[in-house]
Amino acid sequence: MKDKFYSYIENLQDTITEALEILDGKAKFQQDFWERSEGGRGRTRVIENGAVFEKGGVNISKVYGPLPKSMQAYFGVEDVDFFACGLSLVIHPKSPMVPTVHANWRYFEMYDKSGNIVDQWFGGGQDLTPYYLFEEDAEHFHRICKKACDAHNPEFYPIYKKKCDDYFWNAHRNEARGVGGLFFDYCKATDEMTMEDWYNFVSEVGDSFLEAYVPIVSKRKELPYTQAQRDWQEIRRGRYVEFNLVHDKGTLFGLKTNGRIESILMSLPPHVQWRYDHHPEKGSEEEKLIEVLQSPKNWV
Repeated sequence: MKDKFYSYIENLQDTITEALEILDGKAKFQQDFWERSEGGRGRTRVIENGAVFEKGGVNISKVYGPLPKSMQAYFGVEDVDFFACGLSLVIHPKSPMVPTVHANWRYFEMYDKSGNIVDQWFGGGQDLTPYYLFEEDAEHFHRICKKACDAHNPEFYPIYKKKCDDYFWNAHRNEARGVGGLFFDYCKATDEMTMEDWYNFVSEVGDSFLEAYVPIVSKRKELPYTQAQRDWQEIRRGRYVEFNLVHDKGTLFGLKTNGRIESILMSLPPHVQWRYDHHPEKGSEEEKLIEVLQSPKNWV
């Protein structure tokens, strides 16, 4: 399964980066290969200063070896080995009219000292972070997420939509990071779902990503915007940074397992503002966004 899934994300990385380069029309992804001394490697692809995308990364990695002691306590295990692989992407467009997007699809195995698999699971999801709220964009993104889920179980979408709203919650700000999408973790074999079934589900979600995001970018990338709207985008990006550095489990896992720091922190936007005690004007488009972030809604 680990070889099958890694092969899948290698191909998915190619598909996504090629589509985003075409959409940008100017910039190309820079590629880096890296090795992890304890075991593992990765292929990082970063795009910067494009016509559409100010900064973005589409990264794949696989890491393995003894599970670090700092993570043993987290998983409630002792002396075990692990394997983890996944694709992680974050795209920060230049225009405040185009939303930031994040996605991640991953697979994890744990072994005893004889090399036997003692646990295995899938995780992942995709979520949208707009700076200006176009409700039809949020509806489109969620509709594609729901379609991917419904192909496997009609109960998945409402469950994983709620998990996404709960996970991407900036508790110290009492607001969501964005308008959500899907979040699932610890997807293990059950009487209803084999690991092969979970693979089929996760790969369906991964394959749906471009259909969920590209039409939104195409629709919004040419819209005019003001410097004040760009300032608002950078203020909201600050909240994005806060979530990734304070709450995000993927960042924590990468740092605790001696991952490549440049790849872990590629999710951070290049231009950000933190203004003291900033509040949008009453009745403004900016306030409209905040109202939805404070009370996540059902989009489909």
